[in-house]
Amino acid sequence: MAMLSLRSILPPKVALFLCLAAAASPVPALAAEGAPHLDGGALGLPWVIPFAGMLLSIALMPLLVPRFWHHHFGKVSAFWALCIVVPFLLFFGPALTAYELLHTLLLEYIPFIILLLALFTVAGGVRVTGALAGSPGVNTAILAIGTAIASLMGTTGAAMLLIRPLIRANEQRRHKVHTIVFFIFLVANIGGSLTPLGDPPLFLGFLKGVAFFWPTVHLLAPMALCAVILLAAYYVLDRILHARETDPPVRAPGTGRIGIEGKVNILLLLAVVGAVLLSGIWKPGVTFEVYHVTVELQNLVRDLLLLGIAFLSLRLTSETSRRANAFSWDPILEVAKLFAGIFVTIIPAIAILRAGTDGALGMVVAAVNQNGQPVPAAYFWATGLLSSFLDNAPTYLVFFNAAPGDAQHLMYGTPQVLAAISAGAVFMGANTYIGNAPNFMVKAIAEERGIKMPSFFGYMAWSGAFLIPLFALVTLVFFR
Repeated sequence: MAMLSLRSILPPKVALFLCLAAAASPVPALAAEGAPHLDGGALGLPWVIPFAGMLLSIALMPLLVPRFWHHHFGKVSAFWALCIVVPFLLFFGPALTAYELLHTLLLEYIPFIILLLALFTVAGGVRVTGALAGSPGVNTAILAIGTAIASLMGTTGAAMLLIRPLIRANEQRRHKVHTIVFFIFLVANIGGSLTPLGDPPLFLGFLKGVAFFWPTVHLLAPMALCAVILLAAYYVLDRILHARETDPPVRAPGTGRIGIEGKVNILLLLAVVGAVLLSGIWKPGVTFEVYHVTVELQNLVRDLLLLGIAFLSLRLTSETSRRANAFSWDPILEVAKLFAGIFVTIIPAIAILRAGTDGALGMVVAAVNQNGQPVPAAYFWATGLLSSFLDNAPTYLVFFNAAPGDAQHLMYGTPQVLAAISAGAVFMGANTYIGNAPNFMVKAIAEERGIKMPSFFGYMAWSGAFLIPLFALVTLVFFR
């Protein structure tokens, strides 16, 4: 009956494969009392296949079947999510399945999407007016400003604030893709490494006890090295490509001095920062239970505040200004649908990683320590490479916990290790489109404005050419 039920939902070959894959793994133990427990140490690698399928779909389908992907990517995401949900129901039962889905939904996916929605809505209400020409100097200045502010308003906020003005400034340019790629490198990732507000992994570290300004002190030098080299490389590349264009630089639409419409949204961006910071400082000790999932009051208040801020932005920003800013909901909807599939299919992968050396990926966790001592370079690359394909926030926690000691010990006893974990999670989120949510949002906005962005693997060719050698240099200078 189990096989018949499964085949009624999935294609026969897929259903058979999933049954065999699930059967190859022992059933995770359930706690005798309290919440169901998914034992990552008992899960085999076949459970990671739906996550791999999700990634390959994102990578290949826009290239191989672009029309189908454009109209049905949400259904593809739902299909791979079902490839986890259905076997979980069949082999582990509704209790564990409901708990894992609710845990992911309430504590990870919904807060994640609400924060992105608030930043997307508020930043989309800020419009730079006046004349901007997409010259190498102007473009480099915009990238530098975005890198500088990303740690203050988050990589998502900075990216959503500046991507549209950057695209408008380069509308008449023939060569645009490299500008968007470097924007993702710098503004959507590396720039967010100096405070817990910059990127979710650092915020989790803050909640674990890492001092607010610890990343500022210990990641400033690695971040500055990366930013200076990438900005210089971009300027040289843009100068070369700009010289090949037949037309002189054309100013973006608008006349007169540079100005800003929707200034109220600047205040609302600060309110977003305040709401996030509040949830890390205010600890009332009030919690709510939803089928064994504990929701803390401060996080609920944060999410309600963020929704309220987004609503205020919509009410206080003129519709004319948003239309002139080419604002639409399509990019955030694409991120919401695709990351729903990612968050569900990633459940077994994260459980396996959390099992440490007892899990199917134990060799990864074991490789970062030698003779019982943490190796900073290994932590940097292990955290970074996994953060390139998995959610960088839980990956950060996996290696934070794998390093010996608590936050105080990591900050003052082995600061190089904590810096390596932090830099790996934030910096290497730029290696792929899925390494960090703003990457996908920037890509979606650029494509919506007619810029043909590289495929999944095409983007990785860019990151492989520019970022991997840079991160090797960072390793030699800071983490060897």
